[in-house]
Amino acid sequence: MLETAAIAFTTFFATVAPVDSAFMFAALTADNTPEERRHMAFRGVAIATILLLLFAFFGKVLLARLGISLAALTTAGGILLLLMGIDLVFARNSGAMSTTRAESREAEDRTDISVFPLATPLLAGPGTMGAVILIMANAHGDIQKGAITIAMLLLVMLVSLILLLIAGKLEKLLGVTGMRVINRVFGVLLCSLAVQFIFDGIRGSGLLT
Repeated sequence: MLETAAIAFTTFFATVAPVDSAFMFAALTADNTPEERRHMAFRGVAIATILLLLFAFFGKVLLARLGISLAALTTAGGILLLLMGIDLVFARNSGAMSTTRAESREAEDRTDISVFPLATPLLAGPGTMGAVILIMANAHGDIQKGAITIAMLLLVMLVSLILLLIAGKLEKLLGVTGMRVINRVFGVLLCSLAVQFIFDGIRGSGLLT
């Protein structure tokens, strides 16, 4: 169970990237009042959490409807997470778990960023959605593993909310260097988990038998 919790927490923390999101939030809400920032933080996290929970509970049904096997999902999810981990290690932005340049420019003109870009794609981006479906599918219907996965998702979202609420102070405390160090550490862990997912997916496909 500890292994399940560790894998889920590390994966979600790396894909949601709460520190990155907090820095982006601080930059985009520099002209807003503290009350407005609190409102956007709570609303954005709530919307992102609901979206991710929907993917957690109904993602497997969607896969079945599309005729996608667990082995295919595991392999594809591993490849996607590997690319995201590489982005974290090398401090690159592919848009998989953060905003693209075009999205950032659009967000600068918004007075309320709680839905876009905070809820999605910053907190509930395509990488996180895929990770939620993948980890829940790998629980194979085990209620305890599923519950732990959901608990780790909610814990990461709680951490995200706290960091958003103290985004200004966090920006001054860590600076760009501190943020990059944290991202690189979780990037290495995410790459390792991603490779394991790829191995599991290929093994489950029966191609090597």
